[in-house]
Amino acid sequence: MKKIFCLPVLCMVAAIAFAQKETFDLVTYAPPKDSFATEWKKDVRETMISYGTTNKKNSSWCQVSIVKSNASKGSIDLDFESEWKELVVKNYKPADKAQENGVQDTAGWKIKSGAVKFTFDNKDAMVLLTTMSEGSRCVSIVAATNSQDYIKNIEALLASVDLAMPDTVSKQTQLINEDQNSILGTWGANASDNSSYRMKNGVMNYISRQYTFNANGGYSFITKTFDPLMEKMLLGKETGTYQISGNNLTITPQKSVLEGWTKKNGVDDWGQFVNSQNIALEKTTYKFTKYYFSGIQVWNLVLQANKETKRDGYFSSNATFSNAWYYAPISKNNPKIITPH
Repeated sequence: MKKIFCLPVLCMVAAIAFAQKETFDLVTYAPPKDSFATEWKKDVRETMISYGTTNKKNSSWCQVSIVKSNASKGSIDLDFESEWKELVVKNYKPADKAQENGVQDTAGWKIKSGAVKFTFDNKDAMVLLTTMSEGSRCVSIVAATNSQDYIKNIEALLASVDLAMPDTVSKQTQLINEDQNSILGTWGANASDNSSYRMKNGVMNYISRQYTFNANGGYSFITKTFDPLMEKMLLGKETGTYQISGNNLTITPQKSVLEGWTKKNGVDDWGQFVNSQNIALEKTTYKFTKYYFSGIQVWNLVLQANKETKRDGYFSSNATFSNAWYYAPISKNNPKIITPH
């Protein structure tokens, strides 16, 4: 690893300086955190990892994303121009051109950054792009905010960055598990509504889905839905059998119910049972793949179907596979659903 940033960050709080580091693709970094205990929500995807926070009192917000590396266009200027169009212009639609900084050259990496104002909810905001290139690969970090309050957090994350040279990282290729039938165990996925209203007002919801495949040919499927705008929490429970033929996985449910529960103390915790209703059984045959995402270093169970199912919800926006849902093994970042009984 090579540390490439030496930004002068003044008045930095100790909690930032000693934050535990994490790694995504070529980048090792300290996640944003400060002594005021600001909550930064983490969103891990195949192509990027993001951290976001919202202050309801003054309507300020900030989001920082580390984007997975891609092939260099041949120079830092070409890489920055390409990344600016893809990551800034397409997503934030600024009216002005980038205010660019000069190119830095450190430890084999060239670094170029630029910033520009844009409008979000009829208010001024700023987006900063930092692109790093060593000739064969380039990687970018994007930070957007509507307040100067978060500049120190952005600077601290940039100052913490270490980069691995591409030849020290496994080649970014699709890796299929040697045992394609090895789907035994528990696999989970999470989804949320990231609309501008929710981001602005800090109203975060989610739905967690979880398959468990047993060696005896039986399976269970659980969903947990939490939304501050809903009176109840929802618990879905389904059981049945599954069969595998080649790379086809057929799910045959035998019982499926949806339960309503009160929120204990008004938060994300099961309260009292309210009601239950049966759900129509939905037999489905999926094409399944075991796929290794090297950016986040996690195997996924990828399920594909001709159409969306009520069980799995909307297809994922991840375009690695078409018409697909991605389920990851249970881990610290993908915890098991805790049920009330």
